[in-house]
Amino acid sequence: MDPHLLRTYVTVARLASFSEAARELGYTQSAVSQHIAALEQDLGAPLLTRRPVAPTAAGARLLEYAGPLLLRLDAARADIVRLAATPAHGLTLATTATAFAAHLLAALPPAGVSLCVLARDEIPAAVATGTADLAAVDGLAAPSDPLRLPDVAPLTTHALAEEPVSVLLPAGHPLAGRPGLRLGDLADARWLDAPDAAFPLAHLRSVNGGGTFRPALRYEGTDIRTLTALAAAGHGLTLLPRTLATGVPGTVAVPLTAPRVVHRTELLYGGTPAGAAAELVRRLVDAD
Repeated sequence: MDPHLLRTYVTVARLASFSEAARELGYTQSAVSQHIAALEQDLGAPLLTRRPVAPTAAGARLLEYAGPLLLRLDAARADIVRLAATPAHGLTLATTATAFAAHLLAALPPAGVSLCVLARDEIPAAVATGTADLAAVDGLAAPSDPLRLPDVAPLTTHALAEEPVSVLLPAGHPLAGRPGLRLGDLADARWLDAPDAAFPLAHLRSVNGGGTFRPALRYEGTDIRTLTALAAAGHGLTLLPRTLATGVPGTVAVPLTAPRVVHRTELLYGGTPAGAAAELVRRLVDAD
């Protein structure tokens, strides 16, 4: 299967348009049509209906394989480029909103850093494809357990930190005076759905072994101050690392006592870091 044809197919399916795909890929519309026809001939099955442009059953199944396959190819290219490249003086660091903690800030070089705050699910692919040299990724885990990251490419992880988590409540909330809270007792509470600024609600359901965890308001952003302001105003509860939840005006941070999980942060990189990336890895590993 030709990856160029596969990439064309994925683009057409995503945009639902041959002409839009041609514009994005820099091909003529005729070339895009030829790519799709060649791929369909190779696989012996129609992949797209034409009016409207939509995947067939076979095409939908191919899309399930196409993303990981293309990502692996991009990761392989990035890894080879890293091996052959001259070490760069600067570095690009990807991080989630909740992973960029004080220990990471202190280890950064004084200049030459590009910092990208990304959605948690985007970070492994960013490192695998070379968009980021290093990343700090985080999530909920049992103490000392590694994070469960998608297997997008051979990547190296190194534990950076673990800390307790707290439920952030408005100061006047009936549960604000509790010494601790069980996550299961809050499954039917109103929650803030902020997957890129806090722990996604799916993570809460997973560590709790179920529960509804209904979203009262969805926040699509990465700014922690906006998230905590929403919690203070009573728009919903959120779960945060203790250091981010403590001392927020108008709120009370109550420790989560069950299940026994922590906020875990890991360093993520591909291949053998060089230049400024290697120096940052050394500082973080030595500081551990």
